[in-house]
Amino acid sequence: FLFYRHSYMASYSIYTTFTRGEEVWELDPPEVVNSVLQYAAWGVQGQQSTYLKNNIYYQSDVKSNSLRLTSSGKEGVIFNGIADWLYEEEILHTHVAHWWSPDGERLAFLVLNDRKQYPYPKAGQANPAVKLYVVNLYGPTHTLELVPPDTEHYVTMVKWISKTKTSVRWLNRNTVWNLHRLLLCVLQNQEPVFSKDGSRFFLTVPVKQGGRGEFHHIAMFTTQVRRRENGLGFSGTVPSVDPFLSWLVAPCRAVKTVGLFPRRCLTCELNKAHCLYIDADISPTRQHVILHCKGRTVYVLFLAAAGHVPLYLPLMLSYPPDFSDSRHYGLLLLLDSAPGGQAVSDQFSLSWDSVLVSSDSVIVARLDGRGSGFQGQRILHEVHQRLGTVDVQDQIAAVEYLLKFPYIDRTRIAVFGKGYGAYLMLMMLKSTDSIFKCACAMSPVTDWKLYGESCVPLPLQFPQLFNSHIFSSVLQNVQALREQTLMLVHGTADANIHFQHTAELVKNLVKVGANYSMQIFPDEGHFLSQQSHLHLYAALTSFYRECLKEEFLPLPDDEEEEEE
Repeated sequence: FLFYRHSYMASYSIYTTFTRGEEVWELDPPEVVNSVLQYAAWGVQGQQSTYLKNNIYYQSDVKSNSLRLTSSGKEGVIFNGIADWLYEEEILHTHVAHWWSPDGERLAFLVLNDRKQYPYPKAGQANPAVKLYVVNLYGPTHTLELVPPDTEHYVTMVKWISKTKTSVRWLNRNTVWNLHRLLLCVLQNQEPVFSKDGSRFFLTVPVKQGGRGEFHHIAMFTTQVRRRENGLGFSGTVPSVDPFLSWLVAPCRAVKTVGLFPRRCLTCELNKAHCLYIDADISPTRQHVILHCKGRTVYVLFLAAAGHVPLYLPLMLSYPPDFSDSRHYGLLLLLDSAPGGQAVSDQFSLSWDSVLVSSDSVIVARLDGRGSGFQGQRILHEVHQRLGTVDVQDQIAAVEYLLKFPYIDRTRIAVFGKGYGAYLMLMMLKSTDSIFKCACAMSPVTDWKLYGESCVPLPLQFPQLFNSHIFSSVLQNVQALREQTLMLVHGTADANIHFQHTAELVKNLVKVGANYSMQIFPDEGHFLSQQSHLHLYAALTSFYRECLKEEFLPLPDDEEEEEE
């Protein structure tokens, strides 16, 4: 079955609030009573509204007759203005697939055809066919299809620029392989920030900078879609853009210019606490900003070998409060959940592993190795077409580096990973000999052919391009996991990483007689509910507490009394 994270079915009624006599209208398609709808919402002007029941229905006000805008809808097959499972879960991250123009006179909407699509599409299987339309709601109803540049594509973003202009991002399926997309399944659906006249917009894009390749900068585009070089250095989303920035100076394209705008730090004088990790909330008038200080963490740089080029990677260690270098401590390595992620940052955080640090004298380590984000595109793309290789090597090298510390007990080393981190962890266990005393894999990726079609790398989307030597499977050589103390955790309704991954791994572990334990969360998805989270945290702390506890040698027995 498929777990829908956002969508739901409901019945709707409209109530008047400004008249003495109560008036109620049931929201039903024409000639239908007591209907259960897929979606209903007000428009952007007056009392206009839309509701969906396989097709899109429009009302200019609550007392007017409903106007059916589409007629092709079919339950579970043709979706009009509402997302199917793939678009809801992996692409739009919402069930709403229609967008009002600012004046409410037009409506853009997707039509998804799932006739050829497998319910949970995997590598190489057909995607839903998608079309984008705009319908005119005032005057004669006229529907216009916006034609994409390619036949095999995803629609990842739709945004109105003005009353009559809309921006669309089509992503060609043939070139979808992008490490930001992989596993995170965040298909490039970042919304641009437009100037008021719609002539310019801003996006974060990779720009060459220094020896680590490209970094994300804020870049300005025009309606001719010409990229402006040397934008503002950036590592997140564009929070706000005042339109006056668009025409301060003439655009410059040379890489060595100072950029589009004079650069001035607006908040440096406010950061008197020398905070290193900040979120900013900018007021609607762009006159005020609230800074949220989220950390002043200290971490070290770990030197790894990338061929003949030395590579410094950030490594963070969390020490017990009563740390002494004369004692011996267990070590827990935590692996990040996806390529392009960031495990080491200046942001302060507390989680279940903090209990082990503070109460059980365990040192917790995190490393952002090759394939991680926020260190430039060169580091990020080091794992291109070689997942489970250099990223695994970096994590193993970090452990071997830490084993040289005199206070690390080499007999008490453990590792934890979730998602892609669990995949790396299992590959580490298979390629090392008796380094780790125990390990826990949560929602592990075990075989790329089982992964969701829209999230897997390009060679797996098209099997004719697939090279078995490029993408490693955990299910190969499971015999190497036979002697490991392994705990598996997975929710049965996980739609990001299907439970089949763990089921296939368990089947192979049983064949080789491996030592493993398992924690199942029935009907839970990739992100657990609060109650299940509490249970998970208790299970993890108990598992690692038992594994990493310090073993004390028994005291010698008193000498036997001399024989009489």
